[in-house]
Amino acid sequence: MTDWSQQEQILKTRRAELVGEIRQIEDQLDDEPPKDWEDRASERQGDEVLESLGAHDAAELRQIDGALARIAEGTYGECVQCGNSISTERLAALPATPFCKTCAI
Repeated sequence: MTDWSQQEQILKTRRAELVGEIRQIEDQLDDEPPKDWEDRASERQGDEVLESLGAHDAAELRQIDGALARIAEGTYGECVQCGNSISTERLAALPATPFCKTCAI
């Protein structure tokens, strides 16, 4: 059995960063809209960007949670599709990946 403690720490650190980013995005989206129409239009465009960033962060957070669950189950490093081992190089580059190089294509 491989010791994935370093990968687990990397995932937990990134998870904490994402949770902080999502909170900041939510706080900014909750701000009172400006009264001026032109400022509101500009603010809405900014909100759309923030919403997109938040969705991206939420998706990455789900991937990380899945990887942490696989570590806890003892299946981290195994491809969820074919069951083959995921290379340590691939896991170093993409620590939350559930797929080996072949199945990711």
